[in-house]
Amino acid sequence: MAEIVFGFGTSHGPLLATPSHEWDLRANVDRKNKALAFGAGTYDFEQLYALRKGDHFERQNTLDVRKERWERCQRQLDVIAKRVAEVNPDALVIVGDDHHEWFLNDIQPALSIFHGKQVFNRALTKAEEEQKIANGGGYAMKIYYPQQDEIYPCPSGLAAHMVNQVVQDDFDVAALGEQPADNGVLRQLGHSYGFIYRRILMSKPVPLIPILVNTYYPPNQPTPKRCLEFGRAVARAIKSWSGPERVAVVASGGVSHFVVDEDFDRRLLDAMQRRDYGVLAGEPDVHFRSGTSETKNWLVVAGMLAETNLDMDLLDYVPCYRSEAGTGSGMAFATWQ
Repeated sequence: MAEIVFGFGTSHGPLLATPSHEWDLRANVDRKNKALAFGAGTYDFEQLYALRKGDHFERQNTLDVRKERWERCQRQLDVIAKRVAEVNPDALVIVGDDHHEWFLNDIQPALSIFHGKQVFNRALTKAEEEQKIANGGGYAMKIYYPQQDEIYPCPSGLAAHMVNQVVQDDFDVAALGEQPADNGVLRQLGHSYGFIYRRILMSKPVPLIPILVNTYYPPNQPTPKRCLEFGRAVARAIKSWSGPERVAVVASGGVSHFVVDEDFDRRLLDAMQRRDYGVLAGEPDVHFRSGTSETKNWLVVAGMLAETNLDMDLLDYVPCYRSEAGTGSGMAFATWQ
C-alpha cells in the first residue's frame, strides 16, 4: 500500500531568485499595476500607499533588511532540500497552479491531475527569455527553467488510480494524459513545478505527479473548503493504491503577494499547524486573489496531510517587502514529518 511519508510547502516567488539589491525590478512592476489585491479591495499603487502608509513599510524596505530576509529564505530552502534528500521519496505529488502555461483561455479546469508517463521542463527559446527579461523576470527564470531540456518521469499507474478514485469520491477532476503542445512545441512546465525541481531537488528526476489547481482565473476557482476536501480525497486515493510507493506531497506557491498581508499569512499558517480546518475552510474567498490565491495549494496539501499523522513544522515565515506601499511577497517554508 502506498503511503504519504513526508510533506513540504514553499513559496516560489521571483524574489527568491532575485538579489535583494535588485528587488526594485519587481517593485517597478507593482507601480504600474492597477489591480493590486489586498483584503477585500483592489487598488492602484498610489491608492494602496495612501491606505497603508501608516505602517511605514519603508522601514522594512532598506537594503539591510532586504538582505537579511533574502538570506533567511535561502536558509530554509536549503533545509527543505536537505530533508527531502534524507526522506528520498519514490514519488512527488506537487500541488501547484497554472499561469497560462498549460491551460489558456480556451479551457481552464478547476482541478486537474496529470497521469502521463513523463513531463518535460524545456529550456526557454531566445524569444521567451527576452520577453521574461523585459517583464522583470530575468533572475527568476533561472530557478524555473533549465538551460537544457530536463525530463521528469511520472508514475502513471499511481496517477491514473488517483484520477479514478477522486472521481469515485465525487470530484470531477480533469485527467491530463499528455503535456500540451503548440505546433509540436511542448508548452512550458509551470513554474510551480519547475521551481521545486530546480531549486529544491537540484534537477534530480524524482517521479512526479503534477496536480493543477485553478487558483487565479475566474470564474471557476475552487473554494477553500473544496480545496481541503479535494486534498483529503487525493490522500485517500494514494493510500488505496496497491503499490509500495513512499510519497511526498508538496504545496508550491503562496503565501500573500503581490501585496504582503501578514495577518492573513499568520492566521492561515497558524491554523494549519493547529489542524484547525474550520478556520481554513471559513476564510473568505475574496482574500484568495492574485498571487495570494496560491495559498489554496497549501490548503489542498493541508487536506492531504489531515489523512496522516504527520506534524507541521513551520520553518519560517518571512515578509519580504519591496516598496513603501507594502508590495512584495510573504514567504513561508514548512515541512510535515
